Amino acid sequence: MTDHHIGLIVPSSNLTMETELPRMLRAREEAEPSDRFVFHSARARMQHVTPEQLRAMNAQAERAARELADARPGVVTTACLVAIMAQGPGFHCIAEDSIKGALREEGSEAPVVSSAGALLTGLGALKAKRIAVITPYMKPLTERVVEYVEDAGVEVVDALSLEVADNLDVGRLDPVDLQDHWRKLNLTNADALVLSACVQMPSLPSIQVVENEAGLPVLSAATATTFCVLSELGLAPTVPNAGSLLSGKYTAA
Repeated sequence: MTDHHIGLIVPSSNLTMETELPRMLRAREEAEPSDRFVFHSARARMQHVTPEQLRAMNAQAERAARELADARPGVVTTACLVAIMAQGPGFHCIAEDSIKGALREEGSEAPVVSSAGALLTGLGALKAKRIAVITPYMKPLTERVVEYVEDAGVEVVDALSLEVADNLDVGRLDPVDLQDHWRKLNLTNADALVLSACVQMPSLPSIQVVENEAGLPVLSAATATTFCVLSELGLAPTVPNAGSLLSGKYTAA
């Protein structure tokens, strides 16, 4: 059995990154018992999903990365998609390079995955060019996410904002409700559905259910992050019952 150590940079009020990612990888362990996954977290303060608090949290990423470097993880991933996308198109490259630089200074060669970059990678793997999106954010932040994704060459044909400002409340949303929310979207021209464009908004119990009902690939920020984490570890990006992206049919570009 091989142990794979994963470093997590987690917003302080996030309840979901340390549940959905481990849950997916525990399911993979059951299917592929030769690999075991061990998680190490460092937290960055953030309570409310506002531009000011998102910028302040981003400023803590290097400190968190230095703490994780001491554990010598095989990969480091950072969770808050909107904190990165709210800074403007392409910022995930800057954020990932900043974290990578801090890791290198501390002697860690771990690759870095951001949930923002992972979502774009996942859409690229699916060859999705037109998508619909559900977010928990207030509408102005959802608009920033739409702009970010469209700048990367993916058209957002419809978006639904649940308008939950408090990050703890986002983590307490019932993921089963997404099985109704998605029906409010116009999927006529979509070739993929992002059921949760936020690692904090739980969605895992609904990913496969909605995909089966909608008849098109369904992913989330969390499933895309898991896809990229497994790819960076050199493992097949497969997790049972977690949507097409993690079916084993796709590889990261």
